[in-house]
Amino acid sequence: MQIFRHLPTHPEGPSALAIGNFDGVHLGHQAILRRLGAVAAARDLTMCVLTFEPHPREFFAPDQAPARLTSMREKLELFAELNVQRTYVCRFDTTFATMEAPAFIANVLRGALDVRVLLVGEDFRFGARRRGSVADLRNAGIEVEILPDVRVDGVRVSSTAVREALATGDMAGAKKLLGRVYSISGHVVHGDKQGRVLGYPTANVEMHHDKPPLTGVYAVKLSGLEEGEQCGVASLGIRPTLKRDGKPTLEVHLFDFERDIYGQHVRVHFLKKIRAEQKFPNLEALKRQIDLDVRVAREYFATEVR
Repeated sequence: MQIFRHLPTHPEGPSALAIGNFDGVHLGHQAILRRLGAVAAARDLTMCVLTFEPHPREFFAPDQAPARLTSMREKLELFAELNVQRTYVCRFDTTFATMEAPAFIANVLRGALDVRVLLVGEDFRFGARRRGSVADLRNAGIEVEILPDVRVDGVRVSSTAVREALATGDMAGAKKLLGRVYSISGHVVHGDKQGRVLGYPTANVEMHHDKPPLTGVYAVKLSGLEEGEQCGVASLGIRPTLKRDGKPTLEVHLFDFERDIYGQHVRVHFLKKIRAEQKFPNLEALKRQIDLDVRVAREYFATEVR
């Protein structure tokens, strides 16, 4: 997959395009992208995606923006798995936010990307103040295909629904909406070594945003190592027993694993929530709880249906 951090001055050729934030790349997004691939192949068009950085809601109201489900790298990896040929990552800034719908059609869809077919969801709007509609696109001569919402167990699949499931510890519900186990990827970085002091050394996985969609202690699997998937227990949160006003940290203790993995890019798969994050009166109490967390996680993996 080709990745572009800016729009071209001239089209690379005719395209079939999907536009959106695609946060989480959930089943609804996947339905759009699979249909996009089929249309592009049938019409001999390039399969393209236009997405944004930062998320528009982070631009307009950063304090009120929702937690991100995926980093840009994770999103691009998922696009590649769905056979997207080109992704355009558009910088969402004042210029882009104030672009009126007719200018967006003329300059972006026509002038930069030569869009022949545009695939969108039922609630698609575009342009400054979201004034642009599907009717505007069709009046401009762009073919538009609207895909219906995807529902799972009667619930409309959306990034919001995934966030709600994760926030309440409903990992099975999140998996149904995503079509996969929720995960976070990043490089293993050095931490303050408190886990080692407590008898539970951890791999600190770097996160790209300070507002994760879930917190607490989880039974997890870690992938990306040459040894294959490893089972463990993870803590994601601000570590209130150890820090004041700490930033969210993802720490993973792997069972029966001792190799140095600093610098490696790994993925943490969240399988079961064990408990919420809490503050303990001292390190001894924290260690007793970690002992229990590890026992619960080991029991989970011992009974896991494979």
